[in-house]
Amino acid sequence: MADGKWRRAGATLIRVIAVWAASALTLLALAGILPDFRLQSDDGDTITRTAFTAAWGAGAFGLLSALVWPVLVRALLIVPALVLGALVFFLNGSLLLIALRLIPDGRGDAAPETAVVVAAVMSAVASATSTAFAVRDDDAYRRRLSRLAYRRRRGSPADQGGPGREGPPGTVFIQLDGVGHDALVAAAAAGLMPTVAGWLADSSGHRLTPWRTDWSSQTGASQLAILHGSNHDVPAFRWYEKETRTVMVSSRPASALEMQRRAIERTRDGGLLTIDGASRGNLFSGGAGQLALVLSMAARRGKGSRSRAGYFAYFSDPANATRTALSFVAEVVREIGQSTRARARKVTPRVKRGGLYPFIRAFATVVERDVVVAAVLGDLFAGRTAVYADLVAYDEVAHHSGPHSRDAEKVLERLDRSLALIAKIADRTPRAYRIVLLSDHGQSPGETFAGKYGLTLKDLVRAGSGLPVPRRAQRTRSASEARDAVRIALHRPVEGGVDEQAAKLSDPIVLASGNLGLISFPDIGGRASREQIDRRHPALLSTLANHPGIGFLLVRSEEHGSVVLGPGGAEVPIAELSDEEGPLAVFGAGAADAVRRTDTFPHVADIMVNSMYDPGTGTVHAFEEQIGSHGGLGGEQSRPFLLWPRGLTDPLDIMAAESAESAESVESAEPGESVSAPVPPGGGLVGAEAVHRVLTRWLQESSGPQVPVRAEGFAGAGPVDEPFPPGAPGAGPTAARTARAIEPLPPPNRQDPAPDATGTTA
Repeated sequence: MADGKWRRAGATLIRVIAVWAASALTLLALAGILPDFRLQSDDGDTITRTAFTAAWGAGAFGLLSALVWPVLVRALLIVPALVLGALVFFLNGSLLLIALRLIPDGRGDAAPETAVVVAAVMSAVASATSTAFAVRDDDAYRRRLSRLAYRRRRGSPADQGGPGREGPPGTVFIQLDGVGHDALVAAAAAGLMPTVAGWLADSSGHRLTPWRTDWSSQTGASQLAILHGSNHDVPAFRWYEKETRTVMVSSRPASALEMQRRAIERTRDGGLLTIDGASRGNLFSGGAGQLALVLSMAARRGKGSRSRAGYFAYFSDPANATRTALSFVAEVVREIGQSTRARARKVTPRVKRGGLYPFIRAFATVVERDVVVAAVLGDLFAGRTAVYADLVAYDEVAHHSGPHSRDAEKVLERLDRSLALIAKIADRTPRAYRIVLLSDHGQSPGETFAGKYGLTLKDLVRAGSGLPVPRRAQRTRSASEARDAVRIALHRPVEGGVDEQAAKLSDPIVLASGNLGLISFPDIGGRASREQIDRRHPALLSTLANHPGIGFLLVRSEEHGSVVLGPGGAEVPIAELSDEEGPLAVFGAGAADAVRRTDTFPHVADIMVNSMYDPGTGTVHAFEEQIGSHGGLGGEQSRPFLLWPRGLTDPLDIMAAESAESAESVESAEPGESVSAPVPPGGGLVGAEAVHRVLTRWLQESSGPQVPVRAEGFAGAGPVDEPFPPGAPGAGPTAARTARAIEPLPPPNRQDPAPDATGTTA
């Protein structure tokens, strides 16, 4: 025991000396290169004296970085996160100037701008040297990386002498936002994602399967159901609620919190991560007690609940702050170069990528990625039971460059390196971990609706309604999750995303969510009927249904109930919808069920509009400025993936085991209640709620049935300060998730299909 302590102390001392020596040599080299930086007196010094000066300066800078920097960063948490990133260079340079002033006899001096450069280089060298020495030392690596994650260790298994690697494994869920099943398979086969390819090729590694989204194929609906078990009444990324005259937007903190509250009220369950969980970079908390960059918590007050809290631990290390800031600048330059090249080559389809977009892209692909990955690494060393993290980089780039573009492929390469790092660290942690990779939706390519037809959906609706249409089409705003995340990081108010709140009550409100459009008439109470719309705007429905850029409409009829309208006067009652014929035939299996389910939502729009879909090219036309889009039906956007370790039960076996219980639930469901069957005709994993049930089962298999340690929280965000509201489902002192014993699955009544060359199974 004593020998081990001495060995660790000796290894630590060697690392400190090595980092100190590397920093001193860096100072010497920079003093010889940079004209405005010196380490000698005016009369000159001997080599020994200059080396001593460099060592003194490097030591002073290292101590200031270790002692003063964390205090400065914590004090600057009131500063917007992106501004803090910009201040990294200034703060680092200031610390170096102070360190030089501490050198005896005034031998150290540098111009302020030179000090910034010297400090950045020294931080990078010190970080590289420290990592090189620590990578072979599990204890040192644990101490270093655990500082990068924002967490409260009290109450975690690691701090209570929890089980080691021989105990129950933890689970890490990594969501690659917007990466479709086919895109992942293609990237692995092309060598862009060697880590994923290795998992698929290893016979004892992982298995891959696609799953089918709901009609609303976007992060708000999918992740809400995955983390909280229900996305009932989430018809799109944004929708209008007549009773309150508000527009709900999934990427707005207040809306996300309300969506989370409704899901918890419906399921009476705090979420997937209620038991010792961590939520990183997500729209919703999942019931986790450990949060970083969680949108639904961004507007909440209290220690640890603000979105910027996740930045502190990462930026408290000056080397990480410097590296991320440099990568941020490089990504901005990369985006400007790529967009300029696309314009010069007249690449089509193409959207505008100027203004603030280069900075928004850099935030999503660099800052958020680095902070989220660092938080996950800290969670691994802390021994968390369940971690769910969202990496949004690909989704953001694919919106503007296209899901199959070289720009998007480069992002997949960098994401794969992040996965490799997480997998490598997972092999060194005190607790064994299973890594589950999944996506919330895919992306479908195609020229924008406005680019193809010269007018926006809003213009088309106004024209069909006999209202004036502006000469210059006002294009709808992007539904990118990263855009609002940046505004939150800047402490700027999040825009509603539409200007319809100020519109006249008689004007229709037109909202866009990728290639899904929603049209509402705010002065008509409840859901407007087809007959009411025809009396007011006789040409509107036929104008929309027969437009070549629109696939079908969903509207309620007083005579026939809800109906789907399509080109050429097609009109099909929703009860008679079929995937084989009619307006939905081109959209593939499951489209009819997805439309029927959305039709039951209280806040379904008066007119739901899905763009056309060409099955030959896989293209759709987004109603937003996106050449890679998602939000409705059509193509790869509805086909995300689930990649899991082979030791876990096959999702289809889990769904089959629930089929009998689901059938009973359908029979006992109240009128209007949405209950989706876990195993639809034809098989497959359908709906984000089904994915939630699979992930929940896997957590139970890993750790056994557990009872949450708290029951007072309603928002599912750790120790919450709001109790259940009076009369709410689950109110009272027993409002805790009921532990369910794990029953053995019955033997599967099917043959597992053999994986193909990529490891994909049907």
